Amino acid sequence: MSGTTAVPTPAERTVTTPAGRMAALARAELTLLGRSKGALVGALLVPLALPFSLRSVIDEQGVKDVGLSVGLVLLTAAIGFSLLFAVYGPLVGVYTARREELVLKRLRTGELRDAEILAGAALPAVATGLVQSLLLAVACTVLLDVPAPEAPHLAVLGLLLGLVMCAGLAAVTAGLTRTVESAQVTTMPMALVSMIGSGVAVPLEMLPDRVASVCELLPLSPVVTLVRGGWTGGLSAYEALGALATALAWTVIAVFAVRRWFRWEPRR
Repeated sequence: MSGTTAVPTPAERTVTTPAGRMAALARAELTLLGRSKGALVGALLVPLALPFSLRSVIDEQGVKDVGLSVGLVLLTAAIGFSLLFAVYGPLVGVYTARREELVLKRLRTGELRDAEILAGAALPAVATGLVQSLLLAVACTVLLDVPAPEAPHLAVLGLLLGLVMCAGLAAVTAGLTRTVESAQVTTMPMALVSMIGSGVAVPLEMLPDRVASVCELLPLSPVVTLVRGGWTGGLSAYEALGALATALAWTVIAVFAVRRWFRWEPRR
């Protein structure tokens, strides 16, 4: 009849959800990652090769004198490298590139919310870091005679917190990065400080007590503490809660900084 408005059927309605929108964005980012051979090699091979290249160096450090095994140090180093070079570093480049290409600006004009844009873009890198960490844990367990984790819940919690924290810190760093090329420079402080002071390449147990106390407050330190404590089972409730509080504090700081200072338009 004339004047009657047709009601669309359920099949004709287009219903979007936050999860669906983020999944669509993640698929697009995954496609772009697959087309970039340099980014793909950096994200997949570097975290796998670096830890085992340090085996002789770690063996010479005398980690057994502080109650650690070479295999356990390599395992936590491998997970730390995966977080830095498969999640943090690539995501800084992704956020910077999408901002400079005006992709982020265009996405904000649609249904996607700010948090969905950042989370959707981060999903491929976070998934890569998660799978890598699991594969590296299995490889270290089999090849380096690392025993099964005595408190696996701590290791899982540490890894998940590390993934979320590195994604947040990547967004913060991208806000300070002018170009994709300069991302290689702006990511260096976090990478170097984490490798040296967070127990990734040099266990905190081998540092002077005062230096170790300061290094425990670095972003990646609680992640390494929880993962290593998950394997050894030697982490007290007080130490575990302290590491958890530090990791959550850095995550909250990262979220606040992103909400306050993240740039959605090109830096010109």
